[in-house]
Parts: sequence; structure tokens; C-alpha cells
Amino acid sequence: MEIRTLAREEWPDALVEIPGPPESLWLRGALPPPETKLLAVVGSRALSPYGREACTRLVQGMAGRPVSIVSGLALGADACAHRAALAAGLHTIAIPGSGLDDSVIAPRTNAKLAQEILAAGGALLSENEPFTKPAPWLFPSRNRLMAGLAHAILVIEAGEQSGTLITARLAGEYGRELLVVPHRIGDPHGYGHHRFARLGATVVTESSHILLALGIEDPLERNRSESSPAGISAIEKRVWDLLETPLTRDEILRADSARAGELLTALISLELNGYAQEAYGLWRRR
Repeated sequence: MEIRTLAREEWPDALVEIPGPPESLWLRGALPPPETKLLAVVGSRALSPYGREACTRLVQGMAGRPVSIVSGLALGADACAHRAALAAGLHTIAIPGSGLDDSVIAPRTNAKLAQEILAAGGALLSENEPFTKPAPWLFPSRNRLMAGLAHAILVIEAGEQSGTLITARLAGEYGRELLVVPHRIGDPHGYGHHRFARLGATVVTESSHILLALGIEDPLERNRSESSPAGISAIEKRVWDLLETPLTRDEILRADSARAGELLTALISLELNGYAQEAYGLWRRR
């Protein structure tokens, strides 16, 4: 497939906004429509079974949404993210630490994956000239490009010496939302998660959390919200009505004259029955 220089007016808006954007971009394949949200997925090359399961589940859970998965075509989390996107029918952009000619794509074990991305309508993107061979000093620049393109960055796993930490730090510099997957205490794969969660990164456990961070409404949740559940009590109905707009717990307590204990009991009952849920400090209908 043809490699071409991408005209400046074709660049995604998010990339144009970063400090010191690349001088030029080469493209193979097709970028997604401008309204598509770009999610960078990064993580360890030595991806654990847990990390692989989390990556696959979270990416495939966004099937049917206007999301493109951006990653670096490396082993581990990158390849997992690209393959999960392809399986879900999502657009995906691979940014290798090299040029885009077949002869220099690395690692060679992912050359077939690169072809699958192109065949599915995805894209290969690089700021390196087409025949540039991979080199260690090109990867930090590649990470910068990934962070610059993305509207949000999802960290699957990152050890203490992981290059993933570079991309995650750039999220703060570029004003991108940083999302992290939870890990067990003491798990070396969770070093990056624990570090960035302490600094305010958003912990995600469901694909809907990522969609919320990207500003994408879940149509299934919207449809479920249109009519009140049958069989709920009068006070539960009042709480349900309040949740037409997502509210904090304190806002719910202030909005109704019932005692706090009664309102909280009704709220928990709605949650236990699958009619309401709390995310990022806000209660909303399900």
C-alpha cells in the first residue's frame, strides 16, 4: 500500500496542538473520520496474562463506538490492543518506531499484524522517512506522537523501568486524560498504575469508564434510562427521578426532604437491583 506524506490540513487536530509538533508525517492506509475519538493504549512488552485479558476486554467492549485505538505495533500490550481493535471492528492506528516501508517495520514478528491493520482500513503513521530503520532513540519520539494524537491514554501495565511511563507523563504535559488499569498491591506490573493513580489518573475497570472519559455517551445506558423500573418503592422512585441528571451523593441528600438514611437506603437498593451506579463520584441511572 502506498506511503504518502500527510498534508498539514489532514493532521488530526489533537496533534497540531502539542508543543513542537513533528515536521512531517508519513501515512499508509486511512485515518478515521475527524469526529472519531483516539485512544492510545500502552503497556509492557512482557504483558502478563492479566494485562492481556484486561486489554482485550476493555478494547473489545467499545465495539460499535466512534473510537480508534492508537498504539505502537510493539510486542505485548501494543499488539494486544491492535488485535483486540481488529476483532471488535474498531479502527486502529499503528505508530512503529521506524519508517513505514515493509522492509523496516519492526518487530518483524508483527509485520503480518501491520498488513492486517491496513487490510481492515486502519493506518500506519510515522514521522520518520519511509526507509528509516528502527533505533532506540526513535521510540521516545514515537511515544510523543502517540500521546499527541490521542484524546486519552490508557495504561495497561508498566513496570518501574518501562518506556510506557514516558507516554503516561506526556499525558499530563499535553492535557490528555490518563486512564489506568488496577493491579494488585505489590505486583511489579502495576508500578505505573499505582504511581499515576496517586497523582490523579482515572482508574478504569469497564469499557464504559473509557467511553465516559472520551465524552462518548453509551446509547444502551441512555435507552435504559427512559422509563422508571417497575416494582420500586415511592422513595426509590423519587431518587430515580432525581438521577435524570447524574448527581453526587450529597446533591441527592440535599434535593429531597426525606431523612438521609432513607435516601441512602433507596440509593443502595437501586444499585443492588441494577438500576443505578456510581462512577467518578456521580450517581447515574443504568
